[in-house]
Amino acid sequence: MTKTDEAVSNIGRIVKTVPSISPTLKNKEVDKLFTENPDLRGIVVAHHEKPIAQITRTHFYQKIGTLYGYNLYMGRESQLLAKTSPLIVDFHQPITEVSKLAMERQEEDLYDDVIVTKDDRFMGVVSIRALLMEFVDIQVQFASFLNPLSKLPGNHLIDQKLSEILYLEKYSVLYFDLDYFKTYNDLYGFNKGDKVLLHLTDILKRNITQIGYFLGHIGGDDFMAILPEYKVDAICEEIIKEFDETIPDFYEEKHLNDPNFKVKGRSGHQDDFTIMFLSIAVLTNEKRKFEKIEDISNAVAAIKRNCKKIKRSCYIIDETEYCTPTHH
Repeated sequence: MTKTDEAVSNIGRIVKTVPSISPTLKNKEVDKLFTENPDLRGIVVAHHEKPIAQITRTHFYQKIGTLYGYNLYMGRESQLLAKTSPLIVDFHQPITEVSKLAMERQEEDLYDDVIVTKDDRFMGVVSIRALLMEFVDIQVQFASFLNPLSKLPGNHLIDQKLSEILYLEKYSVLYFDLDYFKTYNDLYGFNKGDKVLLHLTDILKRNITQIGYFLGHIGGDDFMAILPEYKVDAICEEIIKEFDETIPDFYEEKHLNDPNFKVKGRSGHQDDFTIMFLSIAVLTNEKRKFEKIEDISNAVAAIKRNCKKIKRSCYIIDETEYCTPTHH
């Protein structure tokens, strides 16, 4: 997420200014505030501009409404009826983080306003309704940045991630591409093609996202991973091994076993049938420094072209070629 996106999703963006009171204010004045402001759900108790407690309308009138409550509390200080451990968050905290904190509260506090401070000074409150509505908007917006098939981050989020890694000391960009995927789609149809892509997504998630690294789906059969290290051989080898062992399951036996079977190639001519294989183009900043996303994209594309020349699953790290045994 960029700094601009963070500013947009900060809790301070939806804060609402409400009055705060001194801890010594009498409860009869609190009653007057609630009576004169029927939409006021709660009042913040602040000392030297720092929030220390919260009086909610519901809690206040529950206490006042008891048998001796009115006589017992009305002439005394407001802090006696205040909740002393309200949820207080900083102006700059992300809405998603605040939503989680709000939902983790005790059941009786679940719908209390969230108190917002800036530099420890009271700024205002955010209602749970406003918080949830904003959270839903963020989720909808985020979903629009995901690939609709794999539900992985799409191009917008991939570009954001690439712009962030330009400043890392070390990183590797892994570009995954299926060879003969178009041929497979032509032979078996897009529905089965999508199943292959979801299968590849599962393999990549197991080997990349489950160990905490970024994985994105550029579109079609193109995926990208970003790792903050150079040692990616083991990951590439495991991904290729899993892919090569399982991809025959997506083909019909008669096609796999017929040496004379022909398919329509990219040129439009009938070519020998070839099962799909996986190319992984790996770019690192170990020997070259990159200043722009475009420089990374161009360098990855050059490695990818070299991968395509090898007619089996393989990975190339910068300029060094690594191949699997002959494919099936």
